[in-house]
Amino acid sequence: MSLSPGLLPTLMPLPVLVPMLAAAGTLVFGRRPRTQRTLMLGALSAVVVICGLLLYLADRDGTTALQVGGWETPIGITLVVDRLSAAMLLVSSIVLLAVAIYGSGQNIRDGDERQPTSIYRPTYLVLTGGVSAAFLAGDLFNLFVGFEILLAASFVLLTVGGTEERIRAGVSYVMVSMLASLIFLTGIGMTYAATGTLNLAQLAQRIGAVPEGTRTAIYAVLLVAFGIKAAVFPLSNWLPDSYPTAPAPVTAVFAGLLTKVGVYAIIRTHSLLFPGGEFDSILLVCGLLTMLVGIFGAIAQSDIRRLLSFTLVSHIGYMIFGVGLASTAGLAGAVFYVAHHILVQTALFLVVGLIERQAGSTSLRRLGGLASASPLLAVLFLVPALNLGGIPPFSGFIGKATLLQAGVQNGSVLAWTLVAGSVLTSLLPLYPVARVWSKAFWRPRVGAPEGPLTAAKTPSLIEDSTDVHYDDRPRPGRMPLLMVGSTAALVVIGLSLTVLAGPILGIADRAAADLRDPGVYITAVLGNGADGSGASR
Repeated sequence: MSLSPGLLPTLMPLPVLVPMLAAAGTLVFGRRPRTQRTLMLGALSAVVVICGLLLYLADRDGTTALQVGGWETPIGITLVVDRLSAAMLLVSSIVLLAVAIYGSGQNIRDGDERQPTSIYRPTYLVLTGGVSAAFLAGDLFNLFVGFEILLAASFVLLTVGGTEERIRAGVSYVMVSMLASLIFLTGIGMTYAATGTLNLAQLAQRIGAVPEGTRTAIYAVLLVAFGIKAAVFPLSNWLPDSYPTAPAPVTAVFAGLLTKVGVYAIIRTHSLLFPGGEFDSILLVCGLLTMLVGIFGAIAQSDIRRLLSFTLVSHIGYMIFGVGLASTAGLAGAVFYVAHHILVQTALFLVVGLIERQAGSTSLRRLGGLASASPLLAVLFLVPALNLGGIPPFSGFIGKATLLQAGVQNGSVLAWTLVAGSVLTSLLPLYPVARVWSKAFWRPRVGAPEGPLTAAKTPSLIEDSTDVHYDDRPRPGRMPLLMVGSTAALVVIGLSLTVLAGPILGIADRAAADLRDPGVYITAVLGNGADGSGASR
């Protein structure tokens, strides 16, 4: 049975509306945690199905726009779904559901009346709505609104529990995020003053008529704002100090998703508004430095959470590499790599939460013997770690190979430099992965410098544990089924990118081709009478 072409506009608002309405419902049932949990998981499951349909329809029918409330462009709010935004929606919804199940499993085992789940769940759903709103936004202002929704929710999630360490990290995160938002708002004001519109399709038509100096200034301001949000070097110093302090489910979502929203904004504005290559060389240099600084920072860490936070920064560099190449092959590689990294990085942070639960710590100075204590945990760590490191035949290798091929096709000296840097940073992650494996999993616990010491209680939303002897921990080594199951499912989904690499790369190629032809987007939003190339699809 074929799906009606008219179904796509009907589905488009739902990734925002469903979690927002569910957030309101969870607030109503704040004193009934089981009802809250059922409502949250039901809403997120529905969003996954909706986003899967959106990707199928967008890949079949092409770019589609919806004018909310029937207002004409640019007066009203425009939502746009193309292959890129639909793919981002589906991957992000899968991750958000998996992490929600993980958090629910943790709360079922550990939750008590002091755990602030009545606030955590609606805030998590608001975060989901904000992420979806950012991916669907058809104008700069509503992209800003989507950012602010997810950032406001992230402030709450980052500081939930109220420990001194989390509040300190939250203040730093808030200050950096507010600075990025202020810069973004400045860019929005400059754009409107220069063009008289914020609609992305109209901007694509009008930005070419703006004086070159003004156009360059607008692009520079937007790049700085998005670069902070995406943690692109030299704007990435805030990330390793902010993410590791949050609870495991929150850290996993932050690491997997929030920086990718910034990367998405860079891809969208670069391909649609500024395709002329004015900043391509700068993007390539920043991409290379991001790769190197991130991986060298990871090598120096002795805590697994901080180590993974630095590897997160490093892998952002690969995505910026693909964008800076400004070719169909480069953009396709970037799109595939974003999807790969969201799934694999999130899975690894969930595994770290399981490690902390099993051993009472994430410090390599306190860990050991995990392979014999929990072989399943060892497998759950090793598979995504090798995937993240780009070991053949995993999807990390496929994504990097696609980007390297695009760099070789470019042929410039700078592109070849990026190719060499990418190869180097592809090999270096093996060292921190090997360190974690040898110290946390392979050596005996007694061989760790602080081996006998551990947290008396696994940190949850509220962290109030003290150090005790490892043997005195209650229920050591017990991991709730929902936590293990959701982590394993995410690892398997990450592996599916390898098994289904051909079809998924096909979608990425078609998404990149659309990005390289702004006329496709313009025609979908403004109609057949729009200026610009490309037919309505």
